[in-house]
Amino acid sequence: MPSACSEPNRRRRAVLALALAATAGLIPQAARGSAGSVWRLGVFPVVNFAGYTSHFGTRTGPWGRVEPHYGLDIAAPMGSPIRNWWGGVVQSVINDGTCGLGLVVRSGEYEHIYCHLSGAAQGGVYRSGPVQLRRGQALRMGELIGHVGVTGRSTGPHLHWGMRFRGAWIDPALVLREMARARRAVAHAPTAPPASRVALSR
Repeated sequence: MPSACSEPNRRRRAVLALALAATAGLIPQAARGSAGSVWRLGVFPVVNFAGYTSHFGTRTGPWGRVEPHYGLDIAAPMGSPIRNWWGGVVQSVINDGTCGLGLVVRSGEYEHIYCHLSGAAQGGVYRSGPVQLRRGQALRMGELIGHVGVTGRSTGPHLHWGMRFRGAWIDPALVLREMARARRAVAHAPTAPPASRVALSR
């Protein structure tokens, strides 16, 4: 008998499958290989990973209320570098009481959200150490975009990493799983034998 949460899980998997198909459009054909291996190119956002402290979905929040949580909380020491998951453009700089200092980066049909950053934001510009980002600025995959902090609604240093695809929230843990699966597939893929001298001379 299906569990009560099987329908939402089915919807999430369908959105992820659609997102996987669309991801192929984010990079040049020459770099793609097979569509399934595109995920290997994504960058884990926290450099000094210390563990996961809160999952995506319904949870009991830090103040005791049951609430939806639209992201994955990744613990790291204060000031740890944060890297951009995928190449894109800064869509907005956030400075509020919930996300704290944060960024929204648009990559095609994806938005990836980074919250509780350290640093400062003023006049739509986010600054942290050598980082200075503003709306419309292009970012490379893996580029340094900030540092872990405790701004906003946060009880300790961590990155809240959220992700939307076509406006629908996606569990970032599923994306990380696909990234790991794609990297394993590439690592275990048979390699073509080197071309022989005869073939090269033709």
